[in-house]
Amino acid sequence: MSRTTTTFTISLTPEMAEKVQEFMKKEDRTRSELFREALRRYFEDQEWREIKKYGQMRARERGISEDQVEDIVDAIRE
Repeated sequence: MSRTTTTFTISLTPEMAEKVQEFMKKEDRTRSELFREALRRYFEDQEWREIKKYGQMRARERGISEDQVEDIVDAIRE
């Protein structure tokens, strides 16, 4: 039977390792659960950054300022 997960080894400062231990106890979660959640959030954040960057690029191409974006969105919603 093949594994459904992959194991990684990472290095942390002692301070970060202590924080991990604190959160494991506080939230009653495993180390793996904490790191999976942290990575999920990181990936989501990076995806939103890419979307924002794309939106800013497209707005610049169309000569739309950041101040105008909210007005345009509001107008479309009406």
